[in-house]
Amino acid sequence: MTAAGKPDGLRENFLEKTKAGSGRRKPVAKPFSIRLSDDERKMLLREAGKLSLASHIRQKLFGETASPRRGKLPSRKQQRPSMDRALLAQVLAALGRSEFGRSLQDIAKAARMGALPVTPELVDELHCACAEIRTMRDALMQALRVMPDDGQ
Repeated sequence: MTAAGKPDGLRENFLEKTKAGSGRRKPVAKPFSIRLSDDERKMLLREAGKLSLASHIRQKLFGETASPRRGKLPSRKQQRPSMDRALLAQVLAALGRSEFGRSLQDIAKAARMGALPVTPELVDELHCACAEIRTMRDALMQALRVMPDDGQ
């Protein structure tokens, strides 16, 4: 306060900035949900192409007259995964379901029991097969941007 009893500039500025309600957020758009059958959802996903399902439905409902959403930040997930990523995911899943690991364990068990003659060539081929499988797995996971959960 000044000597005359009036608020000084700093205090006045502080009071103005901290007025009740000045820090409230603007209301955000409320989501609307709709139930779809599996067939309806698949049809919409096909039609959407690379657009997200929500963007496609908004575009289909409102066309060019759709008003921009208030305060919309750029989406982290702007597009659906490409078909290449979907196919890579299927290949990775097939590799995971394959019996490669079990087959290699069976070969190792047979070698330990003496039922399989272990030659240096066989050892080299087994190491090479393991390395190739690991390389395929790592390449697929890198392409899909997936981190391994088993620490390998």
